[in-house]
Amino acid sequence: MSLISELKRRKVFKVGAAYLVVGWLVIEVASTVMPQFDVPEWAPRLVTLLIALGLPIALVMAWVFDVTPEGLKVDASRVGSKRLFGVAALLAALALGWFFHDHFEPATPAPSADNPPPAASADSASVAAKPEATTQTSIAVLPFVDMSQAKDQEYFSDGLSEELLNLLAQLPQLRVIARTSSFSFKGKEVDVATIAKALGVAHVLEGSVRKSGKTLRITAQLIRASDSSHLWSQTYDRELTDIFKVQDEIAGAVVDALKLQLLPSQALTNPNRSSNTEAYNQFLLGRQYLFGPSEGYAKSIAAYKRAIALDPDYAAAFAALSRIEELQADRTGDDDTRRQALADAETAIALAPRLAQAYVARGLSRLSLRMDKALVRADLEKALALDPHLGSAVAVYARFLIAVGQIPEALVELRKAVDLDPLVPSSWALTGRLLNFQGDYAAARVNLEQALKLAPESEYVRFHLGSNSLLRGDYAQALEHFAKAGPDYGGAGEAMAEHSLGHEERSRKALDGLIATSAKAAAYQVAEVHAWRGETDAAFEWLDRAYAQNDGGINFIKVDPLLASIKGDPRFAAMLKRMGLPQ
Repeated sequence: MSLISELKRRKVFKVGAAYLVVGWLVIEVASTVMPQFDVPEWAPRLVTLLIALGLPIALVMAWVFDVTPEGLKVDASRVGSKRLFGVAALLAALALGWFFHDHFEPATPAPSADNPPPAASADSASVAAKPEATTQTSIAVLPFVDMSQAKDQEYFSDGLSEELLNLLAQLPQLRVIARTSSFSFKGKEVDVATIAKALGVAHVLEGSVRKSGKTLRITAQLIRASDSSHLWSQTYDRELTDIFKVQDEIAGAVVDALKLQLLPSQALTNPNRSSNTEAYNQFLLGRQYLFGPSEGYAKSIAAYKRAIALDPDYAAAFAALSRIEELQADRTGDDDTRRQALADAETAIALAPRLAQAYVARGLSRLSLRMDKALVRADLEKALALDPHLGSAVAVYARFLIAVGQIPEALVELRKAVDLDPLVPSSWALTGRLLNFQGDYAAARVNLEQALKLAPESEYVRFHLGSNSLLRGDYAQALEHFAKAGPDYGGAGEAMAEHSLGHEERSRKALDGLIATSAKAAAYQVAEVHAWRGETDAAFEWLDRAYAQNDGGINFIKVDPLLASIKGDPRFAAMLKRMGLPQ
C-alpha cells in the first residue's frame, strides 16, 4: 500500500486540515481580543507558537490512533510510532522552554535602530543604560506630516503632535516617549516596526495635517507595532478654531483603542491652550524656533512675547519664555536676562498654579541665580508631583541632584529620563560623567560612547570621553578625543593631557590660548586645568571667577574628578558653603 493511501486511510489529511482551520480561527481571535485586556505583548505570539507546535503532534496522533465505537485504540502495527510522538512532544517542550527564556529575560530596547547600546560592564552603568521593557501600554507620537500646499505649516503639524503627546503623557498607566526621541525620526524613511524597536514601544501614533486658510484636514492613525496593524484611524475636517477639540477627540480615540480606563481624576487637559487662536499659533512658532539652532533664540523669544501680547493671561507662554530666556542667559552670561526669566516664571505660576512647566522654569532660574537650594528642590518636586512624566522636569531634577551631590538619586532620575526619551544624548552623557566621578570608568565609557553615537558632533560628549581616558591614564587617547572637542573644551583637555604626557610647553600654550579666547565662557574649564596641573591657588582663583560669572559648570563642582587635587583644601569647603551646598 502506498504512503499516500495509508495516510488517507488513517485520516491524517483530514485531521491536518481540520486542525489548520481551527488553529487559524484561534489565532485570529487571540490577536484581536487579547490586546483589549492589556495582556503582555508576547501572549498572542505564544498562542501562535502553541498552535504551530501542536500540528505535528496532532498528525502523529492521527497516525497512531484509530477512532472506534469503543474509543481510541492503538493499532499494534503502529506502536513503534509512539517514539515519533515522544520526539514531537520533546521538541515542543524544548521550543516552549526557549520561548519563555527569551521573553522573560530583562529586555533592553535599543536606543537607536542602527546602534543599540553595548551591555553595561557594571550595575551602575545599567541605571541609565536600560530603559523599561516594551509594554502594551506604551506609545510614541511621531511628528505629523505637513501636507499643506505651500509646505509652510510644519510648525503647526509638529505642534499638534506635541500637544497630543502632552495629553497622553498625563495618563500614569501609559508610557509616552518624549518629544526629542519621537521627533528624531522626522523626515526619515523608517518603518514603524524599526521605530517601535528603537523607542521600546508597542504602539505608534502618526498622521498628517493639511491647513488652508482657516480650514484643517487632520488624519491620524494608531498602529500596533508587533504586526503593523491599524487599531484606529480617522480623518477630521475642521475650522482652525476647533483645533483643541480635535486634539481631545484624537487623544480620546487613542485611549479608547488602547482600552485604557480613565478615572474622573484623569481628565486630559492641555496646559498650553489659549482662548486666542493666533496667540496659540505664535506659541507653536516660538516652540519651533526653540528646537532649531541657537540663532533662533531671539526669534523664539519674539514669538512668545507676541503670544503674550495677544493673550496676557497665557501662562504656558510665560513659562516657555522663561525657559528660552534662561538658555540665552547661559550663553551670554547676562544676569539681567536670568532675572527676567525668573520674573516670567513667577508670572506663569501666578496665572496657573498647577502648571508643571512653570515650576520647572522657576526651579531652573533659581538654580542659575544660586538661590536657596531648598527653594529649587521644592519647585522641581512640585513639577514632578503635578506631572511625573514631564521629561524636562525629570532631566532638570537630575541636574539639581548632581549639583547637591546626591549621586545615587541622580542616577535613578537619569534612568527615568532615558526611559522617557531614549534617544537624547545628554542623559547618557551625564550618566557617564557621574560614573567617571565614582571611578567606574568602564561603565562610564559605555554610557559616553552611546551618547557619542547619538550625537557624533557633540563637543561636550567628546570632552568627557577624553576625561574618561585621562582618568584611566590613557593620555594619547585622551588627546584624540580632545582634538575633536572644539576650542573651549578641547583647549582645556589638551592642556591637561599634554601636562600628563610631560609636555609642559605644549600644556602651557594650550592653557594660555584658552584664557586668551574664552576667559568668560570657559572660566570653570580653566580652573579644572589648573587643578589637574597641581596649581591650587590658580585653580581657586578661576573657580571664584566662574562663580562670579555664573558659569554653568560650577554646579558640577562636587562631582568633578578633575578637581580631585584641591578638594582637601579648606578653600574648597568654603566654596561649597558659599554656594549653599552640603559639605
